[in-house]
Amino acid sequence: MTEKRSNRPAMLETFERAALQAGKAIMDVYRAGCTAASKADNSPVTIADEEAERIILAHLHRDFPDIPVIAEESVAAGIVPAVGSSFFLVDPLDGTREFVDKRPEFTVNIAFIVDGHPAAGIVFAPAMGVAFLGESGTAEKLHIGPDFRVEKRLPINVRLARAERTALASRSHDSPRTARFLAEQAISECRNIGSSLKFCLLAEGEADVYPRFTRTMEWDTAAGDAILRAAGGCTVTLDGRPLTYGKTRQTHDADFANPDFISWGNPPRL
Repeated sequence: MTEKRSNRPAMLETFERAALQAGKAIMDVYRAGCTAASKADNSPVTIADEEAERIILAHLHRDFPDIPVIAEESVAAGIVPAVGSSFFLVDPLDGTREFVDKRPEFTVNIAFIVDGHPAAGIVFAPAMGVAFLGESGTAEKLHIGPDFRVEKRLPINVRLARAERTALASRSHDSPRTARFLAEQAISECRNIGSSLKFCLLAEGEADVYPRFTRTMEWDTAAGDAILRAAGGCTVTLDGRPLTYGKTRQTHDADFANPDFISWGNPPRL
């Protein structure tokens, strides 16, 4: 049975509608099959990325016309609006390699940034029938039915710190530095998984830490990071400071590129 809609903040309602509709469009392409092209940075892109972004932008521009949107495929096309203290970050299809390889870990990602902080976000994994939502200290896992409607919501939180910890690592972008980090932290187990789902697994207490020492962009991380922080976790740079968003005019890298970071479900006490 489809759940009855509650009195949710308007922005979260928009996020849900946009992500679910985009996810449906992605699954139509997924089932039919498609080829991937390469962007200027050699990352893959498909018609599913482009159609999902078109859908999400239509929802955001209609409901919040005054808030700028930084979206991955638009940026690749040279469309980069100026951002102020608040803006949206959109990755319409995170895990395109997983999508092309028919692995179900790809996600739809929408986030709202306020003063550099990921204030709200949704991550939808349409092939897995689950979504995650976070805002203002409250995080949820949503079970999505085959009709792309929310069937159930469950509150989620990070798990308590434990002696034996589980790490998550990128399936497609692992690095030797990750292995060193795991050894230094005496991590007992490491699971490889694609896309922003790593943040969500931390948020629902399925793992403890996600170190990332290869390049990411803000739209890759913002939605999952918002959910993790809402569930009680954190994402910090290697100097221990919170990862921030809206990084432009960087002398060492492109606009909106992230430094290395570590996401913790429940960070160890130093």
